Amino acid sequence: MSNASKRKILITSALPYANGPIHLGHMLEYIQTDIWARFQRLRGHSCIFAWADDAHGTPIMLRAQQEGIEPQELIDRMKAEHERDFQDFLISYDNFHSTHSEENRQFAEEIYLAAKEKGNIVIKTVKQAYDPEAKMFLPDRFVKGECPKCGAADQYGDNCEVCGATYSTTELKNPYSVISGATPIEKDSEHYFFKVSDYADFLKTWVNSGAVQKEIANKMNEWLEGGLNDWDISRDAPYWGFKIPDTKDKYFYVWLDAPIGYIASFKNLCEREGIDFDEYWRNDASGNNNTELYHFIGKDIAYFHTLFWPACLKAGNFRMPSAVFCHGFLNVNGQKMSKSRGTFIQARVFLDHLPAEPLRYYFAAKLSNTVDDIDLNLQDFQQRINSDLVGKVVNIASRCAGFISKKFAGQLSSELADSELYQQFIDAGESIAQNYEDRRYSKAMREIMALADVANQYVDEKQPWVVIKDENRQHEVQDVCSLGINMFRALITYLKPVVPELAKKSEDFLNAGELSWASVAAPLKSHEIKRFKPLMTRIEEDRVNAMLEANREQLAAAAALHSKTAKNKDSQLGKDPISPTIEYDDFAKIDLRIAKIIKAEHVDGADKLLQLTLDLGDEQRNVFAGIKSAYDPADLEGRMTVMVANLAPRKMRFGVSEGMLLAAGPGGKDIFLLSPDNGAQAGMRVK
Repeated sequence: MSNASKRKILITSALPYANGPIHLGHMLEYIQTDIWARFQRLRGHSCIFAWADDAHGTPIMLRAQQEGIEPQELIDRMKAEHERDFQDFLISYDNFHSTHSEENRQFAEEIYLAAKEKGNIVIKTVKQAYDPEAKMFLPDRFVKGECPKCGAADQYGDNCEVCGATYSTTELKNPYSVISGATPIEKDSEHYFFKVSDYADFLKTWVNSGAVQKEIANKMNEWLEGGLNDWDISRDAPYWGFKIPDTKDKYFYVWLDAPIGYIASFKNLCEREGIDFDEYWRNDASGNNNTELYHFIGKDIAYFHTLFWPACLKAGNFRMPSAVFCHGFLNVNGQKMSKSRGTFIQARVFLDHLPAEPLRYYFAAKLSNTVDDIDLNLQDFQQRINSDLVGKVVNIASRCAGFISKKFAGQLSSELADSELYQQFIDAGESIAQNYEDRRYSKAMREIMALADVANQYVDEKQPWVVIKDENRQHEVQDVCSLGINMFRALITYLKPVVPELAKKSEDFLNAGELSWASVAAPLKSHEIKRFKPLMTRIEEDRVNAMLEANREQLAAAAALHSKTAKNKDSQLGKDPISPTIEYDDFAKIDLRIAKIIKAEHVDGADKLLQLTLDLGDEQRNVFAGIKSAYDPADLEGRMTVMVANLAPRKMRFGVSEGMLLAAGPGGKDIFLLSPDNGAQAGMRVK
């Protein structure tokens, strides 16, 4: 490849939070990013992968306090754990840094001061919840109380998970601090705001330039058309982060300095490796556009990366990303990952029981360039690995290598037995490459496996195990198996970005050096291969089950520890963890009925609500339920559940809710509808 055609690419993944372990939802993104990086390098391009741990914020400060350690010790420990998981999942990053670094501080201050000089920073006085015992302002998630709209207890300070209402922390009824249990007071505080609206016209042009997927652009256009609010980029002390220049007790909000970690990590690498930093991060300002920059992120943080982040870059005189690639979420066995079901799978637990490459391949076989969610069906996972990688690809080498080693001293034929057939494998390379480039990994995997089918069919038709018995035709076996080995080599080359360890073992077996994309065009002739050794083993069901069981045990142990900590804390505060008792007459007023969900649908404009039509036997009710985070509407229709039938109707922004469903769980993905036993009929009372 000529220097003129060699691309210079910098890519990043979203920063994992330095407050907990890596799970398979994280790994979906990191594997997607790594496959793309490995593909670019295999094609001969320069592709640098740099990212970091997100190491700031109140949760990290509080967890360190609970453990009796300094925040730096916590983030150092988590960084080491994260890197171990990345390395064992074969993530080929060039640098993994931390947002709590001097480079990050410098760039955060640089961008802030540049925005301030341009008039993009304003100071406003805001009312905030303040913990008088802990002597600190409380972030939204550190205040709980009763929803000001529906009265539901133990709701967070920004929104109600029961009715879906949003509100400010100061609107909560009977609020209490999650930190101390004290009743928060309102206190004025000066906060610093970034005027994102100053860049509205620029953002509108950039968002619609093709730099983001169409579905993301459409969503961002809704925000742009509605008008962009000023962004609060400050937090009050005490706070684990960087102090804002020229202030005494104001700190950069974690979301301000987190994406700056992309720049800081690359700068750290540049200083170590002698790379030209400005070529990658300043080039569009100078008109020298010979490098590319791409962010891989989940769709849940598209708002920050396609509106706030480009505005910050523009304010700080940095280049724009060439594109922001968003992906969907990971489900397990058709449902959102759940701690209670044991499917919130941690990366380390998976690696303790199963190798990394099968999951890398399975994710590749599912991933597209859309924001659609993908499903890790563990039974399908086992079957697909055994069928595709072991049964199709590795099987070709296994079938052919034995004959070459035993009968022909490991020597391949001097010519291809069917050059037209092999040309199919060469010709497929550009289509497969384009699918990798476009992040249509699933399509690339289908093309590769179709070629594997062709190779296996060829060997089946030639029947070398039969022909070898005829001494006069044994040379035909050498020719057939030599072509089979070359077809296997082409397949492994195309799969190398996905299964690098399998590729490395295959390179050793083929004895012809490191595979590159160009290798396929030059088949091995009159070449000696090594004796074949097993390259990959089947995935057995008992290993998958053992992994799931170990994950459940670990989640249960963590939940028990959390529960014990919470009870101890409540006891120290003199607070009973059980709600206050009520009289029997109060409970007797509640009319609980069996209801059949006959219709379930999303609510436009509501992040957590589903609209349900419930059949009570002699009437139907319309109910809005805050269970969207845990249930897909299609999975609810036809189910029987329990509802409070005599709750007064409540008018909501989306319509009138005529009752309330009963559910259990801590919230988020772990919400479980109370379902009656089989045989229950709509309208029955629950006694």
